[in-house]
Amino acid sequence: MANAETTLQQQIRLAVGTRSDLRLFRNQVGSLPDPRTGRLVTFGLARGSADLIGWRTVTITPDMVGKTIGVAVQPEFKAGRGQQSASQAGWQRAVEARGGVYRLVRSDADMLALIADVQAGRCWR
Repeated sequence: MANAETTLQQQIRLAVGTRSDLRLFRNQVGSLPDPRTGRLVTFGLARGSADLIGWRTVTITPDMVGKTIGVAVQPEFKAGRGQQSASQAGWQRAVEARGGVYRLVRSDADMLALIADVQAGRCWR
């Protein structure tokens, strides 16, 4: 039987799940022993991170100029000639469709360029 918080979270996800300006994902955080090695494996973003993560599309209006807003920045790290999987490409489309920034990163220089592009506003349509 689900607890009250889990039930509330599911109700909220269903209520907002069809919105085109919002994307939320369950962030289950914890750790379990690997049954083969006994080594503790942690999962989720980080201890204390929110139950749901995502982004909301915001259109900048004149009264918002000069204010600070957060932008979802999601680098995908690939070594050498590594390629995106189909699911990673789908994630990229979802992030970018809602105003987030997604980029393949192959080096520290690529990451620094991504940060500079976000700061300068060069990442948006």
